[in-house]
Amino acid sequence: MKTISVKPADVEKKWIVIDAEGAVVGRLAAFVATRLRGKHRPDYTPHVDMGDNVIIVNAEKIVFTGNKRDDKRYYHHTGHPGGIKETSPAKILDGRFPERVVEKAVQRMLPKDSPLARQQFSNLRVYAGPDHKHEAQQPDVVDFKSMNSKNTRG
Repeated sequence: MKTISVKPADVEKKWIVIDAEGAVVGRLAAFVATRLRGKHRPDYTPHVDMGDNVIIVNAEKIVFTGNKRDDKRYYHHTGHPGGIKETSPAKILDGRFPERVVEKAVQRMLPKDSPLARQQFSNLRVYAGPDHKHEAQQPDVVDFKSMNSKNTRG
């Protein structure tokens, strides 16, 4: 058998839509990160962006298991002395940009600090509501919640 090495010009990307209403954050992020990288394909090549374009709708209705919505903490540093900041998923989801919870969860599951990772992350579109503006691409609907009973939280 010969090893297949796909060139960027030979890659055919698909568009998929995932409804995040009632889905668990970590499971959804892991599934989306795999699709963005292209690891679900039999001809996966690590140095080529061959993942799908992913559209996530209803990101404001995503759920956490247990008490993570209130107890989990996200930290970042401003760069100044004593500039550590913290927030919780509940504050972000109830705030102005609830889609950031999903975006950051997926981004943290992609490779770090490389041009390829930035390119793969740019293939993700997250919308807080049920509407998106990519109907012209004729995306396929992926029923993420029915793949496993653990993917949803009642």
